[in-house]
Amino acid sequence: MAEHRTMQRGALLDAARSLLSEGGTEALTFPALAERTGLARSSVYEYFRSRAAVVEELCAVDFPVWAAEIEFAMAEATTAETKIEAYVRRQLSLVGDRRHRAVVAISASELDAGAREKIRAAHGGLISMIVDALSELGHEQPRLAAMLLQGVVDAAVRRIELGAAEDPVVIAEAAVSMVLTGVRGN
Repeated sequence: MAEHRTMQRGALLDAARSLLSEGGTEALTFPALAERTGLARSSVYEYFRSRAAVVEELCAVDFPVWAAEIEFAMAEATTAETKIEAYVRRQLSLVGDRRHRAVVAISASELDAGAREKIRAAHGGLISMIVDALSELGHEQPRLAAMLLQGVVDAAVRRIELGAAEDPVVIAEAAVSMVLTGVRGN
């Protein structure tokens, strides 16, 4: 029974990722989840009490996987600058991933304070990954520099997500160049 519930919960989360990826937060409804999974609408409520609860669960499950991929890319780098480059490039390479699209859609949705705080904490963990590399480069305020660096990444992500006129590779190269020029400038 527990295994069945785990599988159903996983199917609901996968359906939620698809819905968010395809249509944003407006597409994430309990009737749509029920239709995608073949469950009765009332059964969806047995797993999640609200849309916000689905969103929180997605963040709890997906954000650590995404962060681990970025951390792995950084671990393969040998210098502070190449760690920073890997941090930027890996995030931008994840833009097309359904998990990333779900996280972007989630961040735009109307969440309760608890859910927003969990997302902020997860993003704080992501930013913390780059602080050591910035310290190694001699930044006096590496946490501030990390937040500003993440702002460049976030802007590049939005540009790619919007289907900008520029090729995603061009956007990534511009973001990497801007970040590396900025971190060297201290």
